[in-house]
Amino acid sequence: MSLGPIMVDLAGTRLSEEDRDLLLHPSVGGVILFSRNYESPVQLAELTAAIHALRDPRLLIGVDQEGGRVQRFREGFTRLPPAGRFGRLYATDPTKARRACESIGWLMAAELRSLGVDFSFAPVLDLDRQISRVIGDRGFGAQEQQVSELTAAWVEGVRQAGMAAVGKHFPGHGGVIGDSHLELPTDERTFADLEMEDLVPFQRLIDRGLEAIMPAHVVYPRIAPEPAGFSARWLKDILRERMGFQGVIFSDDLNMAAAGAGGDYPERARAAAEAGCDMLLICNNRSAARDIVESFGDRRDPASHLRLLRMHGRSRLDAAQLHEQPEWQRALRHVAELEELETLSLGLTDPTDPENAG
Repeated sequence: MSLGPIMVDLAGTRLSEEDRDLLLHPSVGGVILFSRNYESPVQLAELTAAIHALRDPRLLIGVDQEGGRVQRFREGFTRLPPAGRFGRLYATDPTKARRACESIGWLMAAELRSLGVDFSFAPVLDLDRQISRVIGDRGFGAQEQQVSELTAAWVEGVRQAGMAAVGKHFPGHGGVIGDSHLELPTDERTFADLEMEDLVPFQRLIDRGLEAIMPAHVVYPRIAPEPAGFSARWLKDILRERMGFQGVIFSDDLNMAAAGAGGDYPERARAAAEAGCDMLLICNNRSAARDIVESFGDRRDPASHLRLLRMHGRSRLDAAQLHEQPEWQRALRHVAELEELETLSLGLTDPTDPENAG
Protein backbone atom coordinates (compact mmCIF):
# COMPACT_ATOMS: atom_id res chain seq x y z
CA MET A 1 0.00 0.00 0.00
CA SER A 2 1.39 3.42 -0.93
CA LEU A 3 1.18 6.55 1.20
CA GLY A 4 -1.99 8.42 0.35
CA PRO A 5 -2.25 12.21 -0.04
CA ILE A 6 -4.32 13.02 3.08
CA MET A 7 -2.99 13.83 6.57
CA VAL A 8 -5.59 13.63 9.35
CA ASP A 9 -5.72 14.20 13.10
CA LEU A 10 -6.86 12.13 16.09
CA ALA A 11 -9.38 12.80 18.83
CA GLY A 12 -7.44 11.66 21.89
CA THR A 13 -4.33 10.10 23.38
CA ARG A 14 -4.99 6.59 22.06
CA LEU A 15 -6.29 5.17 18.83
CA SER A 16 -10.01 4.54 18.75
CA GLU A 17 -11.65 2.07 16.39
CA GLU A 18 -12.88 5.03 14.35
CA ASP A 19 -9.30 6.34 14.14
CA ARG A 20 -7.99 2.95 13.02
CA ASP A 21 -10.66 2.67 10.35
CA LEU A 22 -9.77 6.13 8.99
CA LEU A 23 -6.01 5.56 9.08
CA LEU A 24 -6.34 2.31 7.15
CA HIS A 25 -8.04 4.07 4.24
CA PRO A 26 -5.68 4.02 1.22
CA SER A 27 -5.97 7.77 0.64
CA VAL A 28 -4.52 8.53 4.09
CA GLY A 29 -0.77 8.95 4.30
CA GLY A 30 -0.10 10.67 7.61
CA VAL A 31 -1.23 11.86 11.02
CA ILE A 32 -0.76 15.30 12.57
CA LEU A 33 -0.69 15.38 16.36
CA PHE A 34 -1.88 18.16 18.68
CA SER A 35 -1.68 18.91 22.40
CA ARG A 36 -4.86 16.89 23.00
CA ASN A 37 -2.99 13.80 21.78
CA TYR A 38 -0.28 14.09 24.41
CA GLU A 39 -0.20 13.33 28.13
CA SER A 40 3.32 11.95 28.73
CA PRO A 41 6.42 10.73 26.86
CA VAL A 42 5.49 7.09 27.57
CA GLN A 43 1.96 7.59 26.22
CA LEU A 44 3.28 9.38 23.11
CA ALA A 45 5.73 6.56 22.36
CA GLU A 46 2.88 4.05 22.62
CA LEU A 47 0.65 6.14 20.35
CA THR A 48 3.28 6.61 17.63
CA ALA A 49 4.15 2.90 17.76
CA ALA A 50 0.47 2.01 17.32
CA ILE A 51 0.15 4.38 14.35
CA HIS A 52 3.30 3.09 12.68
CA ALA A 53 2.24 -0.54 13.17
CA LEU A 54 -0.96 -0.06 11.17
CA ARG A 55 0.55 -0.02 7.68
CA ASP A 56 3.61 -0.72 5.57
CA PRO A 57 5.10 1.65 4.61
CA ARG A 58 4.25 3.25 7.92
CA LEU A 59 2.15 6.38 8.07
CA LEU A 60 3.99 9.66 8.55
CA ILE A 61 3.59 11.40 11.91
CA GLY A 62 4.05 15.18 12.15
CA VAL A 63 3.50 17.89 14.74
CA ASP A 64 3.93 21.65 15.11
CA GLN A 65 6.87 21.86 17.53
CA GLU A 66 8.43 25.17 16.52
CA GLY A 67 9.04 26.51 20.02
CA GLY A 68 7.58 29.50 21.83
CA ARG A 69 3.80 29.76 21.52
CA VAL A 70 3.67 26.96 18.94
CA GLN A 71 4.85 23.88 20.82
CA ARG A 72 2.27 21.10 21.09
CA PHE A 73 4.21 18.89 23.53
CA ARG A 74 5.46 20.65 26.64
CA GLU A 75 5.42 18.62 29.88
CA GLY A 76 8.29 16.14 29.63
CA PHE A 77 9.87 18.11 26.75
CA THR A 78 12.30 21.00 26.81
CA ARG A 79 10.54 24.36 26.55
CA LEU A 80 11.93 25.64 23.26
CA PRO A 81 12.49 29.37 22.71
CA PRO A 82 10.55 31.23 20.01
CA ALA A 83 12.48 31.87 16.82
CA GLY A 84 12.53 35.59 17.49
CA ARG A 85 15.03 35.09 20.32
CA PHE A 86 17.59 33.71 17.89
CA GLY A 87 17.05 36.84 15.84
CA ARG A 88 17.72 39.09 18.82
CA LEU A 89 20.90 37.19 19.65
CA TYR A 90 21.98 37.45 15.98
CA ALA A 91 21.90 41.24 16.27
CA THR A 92 24.79 41.13 18.75
CA ASP A 93 26.53 37.81 17.97
CA PRO A 94 25.65 36.14 14.64
CA THR A 95 28.02 33.23 15.15
CA LYS A 96 26.60 32.37 18.57
CA ALA A 97 23.07 32.70 17.20
CA ARG A 98 23.81 30.23 14.40
CA ARG A 99 25.34 27.77 16.86
CA ALA A 100 22.34 28.07 19.16
CA CYS A 101 19.98 27.50 16.23
CA GLU A 102 21.77 24.35 15.14
CA SER A 103 21.97 22.99 18.67
CA ILE A 104 18.34 23.68 19.59
CA GLY A 105 17.14 22.43 16.20
CA TRP A 106 18.92 19.17 17.05
CA LEU A 107 17.29 19.14 20.49
CA MET A 108 13.77 19.64 19.11
CA ALA A 109 14.23 16.89 16.55
CA ALA A 110 16.02 14.45 18.85
CA GLU A 111 13.29 14.68 21.48
CA LEU A 112 10.56 14.02 18.94
CA ARG A 113 12.46 11.24 17.19
CA SER A 114 13.12 9.47 20.50
CA LEU A 115 9.34 9.05 20.84
CA GLY A 116 8.55 8.06 17.27
CA VAL A 117 7.47 11.36 15.68
CA ASP A 118 8.80 11.66 12.13
CA PHE A 119 8.99 15.43 11.69
CA SER A 120 7.93 18.87 12.89
CA PHE A 121 6.37 21.50 10.65
CA ALA A 122 9.35 23.82 11.08
CA PRO A 123 11.18 26.09 10.56
CA VAL A 124 9.16 29.22 9.82
CA LEU A 125 10.88 31.02 6.92
CA ASP A 126 8.56 34.04 6.90
CA LEU A 127 10.18 37.43 7.43
CA ASP A 128 8.90 39.06 10.61
CA ARG A 129 7.94 42.49 9.32
CA GLN A 130 6.27 43.40 12.63
CA ILE A 131 2.83 43.53 11.00
CA SER A 132 1.62 39.92 10.84
CA ARG A 133 -0.61 38.82 13.71
CA VAL A 134 0.09 35.15 13.07
CA ILE A 135 3.88 35.26 12.48
CA GLY A 136 5.41 37.65 15.04
CA ASP A 137 8.16 35.99 17.05
CA ARG A 138 7.65 32.72 15.17
CA GLY A 139 9.92 34.34 12.57
CA PHE A 140 13.72 34.46 12.87
CA GLY A 141 13.93 38.13 11.92
CA ALA A 142 13.05 40.78 9.37
CA GLN A 143 16.10 40.52 7.07
CA GLU A 144 16.32 37.78 4.46
CA GLN A 145 20.05 37.17 5.03
CA GLN A 146 19.59 36.72 8.77
CA VAL A 147 16.60 34.41 8.33
CA SER A 148 18.48 32.39 5.71
CA GLU A 149 21.52 31.88 7.95
CA LEU A 150 19.58 31.02 11.09
CA THR A 151 17.15 28.62 9.44
CA ALA A 152 19.97 26.90 7.56
CA ALA A 153 21.65 26.26 10.91
CA TRP A 154 18.35 25.04 12.41
CA VAL A 155 17.83 22.61 9.52
CA GLU A 156 21.38 21.29 9.89
CA GLY A 157 20.71 20.47 13.53
CA VAL A 158 17.39 18.83 12.69
CA ARG A 159 19.05 16.61 10.09
CA GLN A 160 21.77 15.56 12.52
CA ALA A 161 18.98 14.15 14.70
CA GLY A 162 17.55 12.14 11.79
CA MET A 163 14.62 14.38 10.89
CA ALA A 164 13.51 16.14 7.69
CA ALA A 165 12.60 19.83 7.76
CA VAL A 166 9.46 21.62 6.55
CA GLY A 167 9.87 25.29 5.57
CA LYS A 168 6.77 27.47 5.80
CA HIS A 169 4.77 29.48 4.70
CA PHE A 170 5.75 29.79 1.00
CA PRO A 171 6.18 32.35 -0.55
CA GLY A 172 6.02 34.37 2.70
CA HIS A 173 3.24 35.19 5.18
CA GLY A 174 5.02 38.08 6.88
CA GLY A 175 3.81 40.83 4.56
CA VAL A 176 0.12 40.72 5.53
CA ILE A 177 -1.71 41.68 8.71
CA GLY A 178 -4.50 39.09 8.53
CA ASP A 179 -4.40 35.64 10.13
CA SER A 180 -5.22 32.99 7.52
CA HIS A 181 -6.74 30.82 10.25
CA LEU A 182 -9.52 33.42 10.44
CA GLU A 183 -9.60 35.19 7.06
CA LEU A 184 -8.09 35.21 3.56
CA PRO A 185 -5.20 37.72 3.55
CA THR A 186 -4.06 39.50 0.39
CA ASP A 187 -0.50 40.61 -0.35
CA GLU A 188 -0.33 43.23 -3.13
CA ARG A 189 3.42 43.12 -3.69
CA THR A 190 4.95 42.26 -7.06
CA PHE A 191 6.87 39.08 -7.78
CA ALA A 192 10.07 41.12 -8.09
CA ASP A 193 9.61 42.40 -4.53
CA LEU A 194 8.93 38.91 -3.17
CA GLU A 195 11.87 37.43 -5.07
CA MET A 196 14.30 39.97 -3.64
CA GLU A 197 13.13 39.50 -0.04
CA ASP A 198 10.63 36.86 1.13
CA LEU A 199 11.64 34.15 -1.34
CA VAL A 200 15.34 34.37 -0.47
CA PRO A 201 15.25 32.06 2.60
CA PHE A 202 13.20 29.51 0.66
CA GLN A 203 15.63 29.54 -2.26
CA ARG A 204 18.66 29.26 0.02
CA LEU A 205 17.24 26.20 1.78
CA ILE A 206 16.02 24.64 -1.47
CA ASP A 207 19.60 24.92 -2.72
CA ARG A 208 20.63 23.03 0.44
CA GLY A 209 18.15 20.21 -0.22
CA LEU A 210 15.16 21.27 1.90
CA GLU A 211 12.91 18.22 2.21
CA ALA A 212 9.46 19.85 2.39
CA ILE A 213 7.60 23.15 2.07
CA MET A 214 4.16 24.33 3.21
CA PRO A 215 2.54 27.13 1.18
CA ALA A 216 0.55 29.98 2.69
CA HIS A 217 -3.20 30.49 2.48
CA VAL A 218 -2.49 34.00 1.17
CA VAL A 219 -3.45 35.55 -2.18
CA TYR A 220 -0.79 37.44 -4.16
CA PRO A 221 -3.03 38.91 -6.88
CA ARG A 222 -0.20 40.32 -8.97
CA ILE A 223 1.10 36.77 -9.44
CA ALA A 224 -2.00 34.52 -9.33
CA PRO A 225 -5.68 34.89 -8.39
CA GLU A 226 -5.74 31.88 -6.03
CA PRO A 227 -4.12 31.50 -2.59
CA ALA A 228 -0.60 30.13 -3.00
CA GLY A 229 -1.56 26.67 -1.71
CA PHE A 230 -4.17 26.34 -4.47
CA SER A 231 -2.09 27.89 -7.25
CA ALA A 232 -0.33 25.87 -9.95
CA ARG A 233 1.41 29.10 -10.91
CA TRP A 234 3.03 29.26 -7.48
CA LEU A 235 3.59 25.57 -6.82
CA LYS A 236 4.40 24.14 -10.24
CA ASP A 237 5.72 27.06 -12.29
CA ILE A 238 7.58 28.99 -9.59
CA LEU A 239 8.40 26.57 -6.78
CA ARG A 240 9.08 23.44 -8.83
CA GLU A 241 10.31 24.82 -12.16
CA ARG A 242 11.84 28.22 -11.42
CA MET A 243 13.20 27.51 -7.93
CA GLY A 244 14.07 23.84 -8.48
CA PHE A 245 12.29 22.41 -5.45
CA GLN A 246 12.12 18.60 -5.49
CA GLY A 247 10.72 17.83 -2.05
CA VAL A 248 7.25 17.37 -0.55
CA ILE A 249 4.63 20.12 -0.72
CA PHE A 250 2.26 19.98 2.27
CA SER A 251 -0.92 22.02 2.10
CA ASP A 252 -1.70 24.16 5.11
CA ASP A 253 -4.80 23.07 7.02
CA LEU A 254 -7.79 22.86 4.68
CA ASN A 255 -10.05 23.61 7.64
CA MET A 256 -8.68 27.15 8.00
CA ALA A 257 -10.98 30.01 7.05
CA ALA A 258 -8.70 31.13 4.21
CA ALA A 259 -8.91 27.68 2.62
CA GLY A 260 -12.61 28.31 1.99
CA ALA A 261 -11.54 30.03 -1.22
CA GLY A 262 -11.07 26.53 -2.63
CA GLY A 263 -14.73 25.53 -2.27
CA ASP A 264 -16.26 22.80 -0.11
CA TYR A 265 -13.90 20.35 1.58
CA PRO A 266 -13.52 17.78 -1.23
CA GLU A 267 -13.28 20.62 -3.77
CA ARG A 268 -10.56 22.46 -1.87
CA ALA A 269 -8.63 19.21 -1.39
CA ARG A 270 -8.78 18.42 -5.10
CA ALA A 271 -7.82 22.01 -5.96
CA ALA A 272 -4.76 21.87 -3.70
CA ALA A 273 -3.73 18.48 -5.12
CA GLU A 274 -4.15 19.63 -8.71
CA ALA A 275 -2.14 22.78 -7.95
CA GLY A 276 0.77 20.60 -6.85
CA CYS A 277 0.41 19.65 -3.16
CA ASP A 278 1.63 16.12 -2.34
CA MET A 279 -0.11 15.85 1.03
CA LEU A 280 -3.24 17.65 2.20
CA LEU A 281 -3.86 18.50 5.86
CA ILE A 282 -7.39 18.45 7.26
CA CYS A 283 -7.49 19.15 10.99
CA ASN A 284 -10.11 19.47 13.72
CA ASN A 285 -12.98 18.40 11.49
CA ARG A 286 -13.50 14.63 11.35
CA SER A 287 -16.58 14.90 9.15
CA ALA A 288 -14.65 16.90 6.56
CA ALA A 289 -11.74 14.46 6.78
CA ARG A 290 -14.12 11.58 6.02
CA ASP A 291 -15.59 13.46 3.06
CA ILE A 292 -12.15 14.22 1.62
CA VAL A 293 -10.82 10.71 2.14
CA GLU A 294 -13.85 9.11 0.48
CA SER A 295 -13.71 11.56 -2.43
CA PHE A 296 -10.08 10.61 -3.14
CA GLY A 297 -10.74 6.86 -3.03
CA ASP A 298 -7.63 4.85 -3.88
CA ARG A 299 -5.86 7.68 -5.68
CA ARG A 300 -2.16 6.99 -6.26
CA ASP A 301 0.68 9.25 -7.35
CA PRO A 302 4.02 7.40 -7.58
CA ALA A 303 6.08 10.61 -7.63
CA SER A 304 4.37 11.98 -4.51
CA HIS A 305 4.71 8.61 -2.78
CA LEU A 306 8.48 8.58 -3.35
CA ARG A 307 8.80 12.13 -2.08
CA LEU A 308 6.73 11.33 1.03
CA LEU A 309 8.83 8.29 1.88
CA ARG A 310 11.80 10.62 2.42
CA MET A 311 9.91 12.29 5.31
CA HIS A 312 10.22 9.22 7.54
CA GLY A 313 12.55 9.71 10.50
CA ARG A 314 15.95 8.19 9.78
CA SER A 315 17.34 7.39 13.22
CA ARG A 316 16.47 7.75 16.88
CA LEU A 317 17.89 7.54 20.39
CA ASP A 318 15.85 6.38 23.34
CA ALA A 319 15.35 8.87 26.17
CA ALA A 320 18.19 7.48 28.29
CA GLN A 321 20.66 7.65 25.40
CA LEU A 322 19.45 11.11 24.46
CA HIS A 323 20.15 12.57 27.89
CA GLU A 324 23.65 11.11 27.84
CA GLN A 325 24.64 12.92 24.65
CA PRO A 326 27.09 15.86 24.93
CA GLU A 327 24.92 17.69 22.40
CA TRP A 328 22.00 17.41 24.84
CA GLN A 329 23.88 19.38 27.49
CA ARG A 330 25.08 21.95 24.97
CA ALA A 331 21.53 22.47 23.73
CA LEU A 332 20.19 22.96 27.25
CA ARG A 333 22.86 25.59 27.89
CA HIS A 334 21.80 27.42 24.74
CA VAL A 335 18.16 27.30 25.86
CA ALA A 336 19.12 28.73 29.26
CA GLU A 337 21.24 31.48 27.68
CA LEU A 338 18.39 32.52 25.40
CA GLU A 339 15.99 32.54 28.34
CA GLU A 340 18.40 34.76 30.28
CA LEU A 341 18.73 37.07 27.26
CA GLU A 342 14.95 37.40 27.11
CA THR A 343 14.65 37.99 30.85
CA LEU A 344 17.25 40.75 30.76
CA SER A 345 15.67 42.44 27.75
CA LEU A 346 12.26 42.49 29.44
CA GLY A 347 13.56 43.44 32.87
CA LEU A 348 12.00 40.38 34.49
CA THR A 349 13.24 38.99 37.77
CA ASP A 350 11.75 35.50 37.77
CA PRO A 351 11.67 33.72 34.42
CA THR A 352 9.95 30.66 35.99
CA ASP A 353 6.91 32.66 37.10
CA PRO A 354 3.97 31.44 34.97
CA GLU A 355 2.74 35.02 34.69
CA ASN A 356 5.85 35.70 32.61
CA ALA A 357 5.21 32.88 30.14
CA GLY A 358 4.99 34.06 26.53
